[in-house]
Amino acid sequence: MAGVSDHEQDPHDERRTGPVLRRGHMVPPTTTDQRLLDSDQEADWLHTDPWRVLRIQAEFVEGFGALAELGPAVSVFGSARTRPDDPAYGMGVEVGRLLAEAGFAVITGGGPGAMEAANLGAQRAGGRSVGLGIELPFESGLNRYVELGVNFRYFFARKTMFVKYAQGYIVLPGGFGTLDELFEALTLAQTRKITSFPVVLLGVDYWSGLLDWLGSTALERGTISPADLERVQLTDDPAEAVAVVVASRSEDPTAGRGSIGA
Repeated sequence: MAGVSDHEQDPHDERRTGPVLRRGHMVPPTTTDQRLLDSDQEADWLHTDPWRVLRIQAEFVEGFGALAELGPAVSVFGSARTRPDDPAYGMGVEVGRLLAEAGFAVITGGGPGAMEAANLGAQRAGGRSVGLGIELPFESGLNRYVELGVNFRYFFARKTMFVKYAQGYIVLPGGFGTLDELFEALTLAQTRKITSFPVVLLGVDYWSGLLDWLGSTALERGTISPADLERVQLTDDPAEAVAVVVASRSEDPTAGRGSIGA
């Protein structure tokens, strides 16, 4: 453009790329088609935010496609560090078995420990054993008892699948990841993004301290309500945990699954 050097942009220049308007120095020196067809280019574009949006979209499409016909399901959470000789591992196996026998698919994070235990129990009982894995630097793929697996790059896409296709949560002893999923579900229920969604904590000794703190500190300070605490049930008995979910389904066959607000 006359009067404008190679290093300057005409302040009146503008370009529209879809819904985005760029003016002045925000106008790129090349067009989208040019960059697409240029054979001499770097791969940095793979790491740009617009490209990430497509990856995120693809993860949702893959997850929805894989799980849409799964049928009634329950998500089971727990620590990846739970060893086979830990009582919590045995509870996980029993929960998986009982859920499968009750007609539920078992959805876990697909990793080792308590997740592996629940998948093992479901597989042994001839049920649908599902694992939703996540790309992490310190875990190696899905456990061998997963029969339907989906791997995710993004936690938020994976978390949507846990809630959308489940009719409840059963939560074994676990760490930050388990707590994250637990409080995500409780927040969604509190804000009525999901309805009639039972959450059962399995392991009285492990979880009592947390519930005591919520009741004695958070409740007394008014940061939660009594109804929020009533959303959580606590037991040491896998059969009781599964019975809570079965009872919820009996009361409302559409409970939980697919009830996330748009």
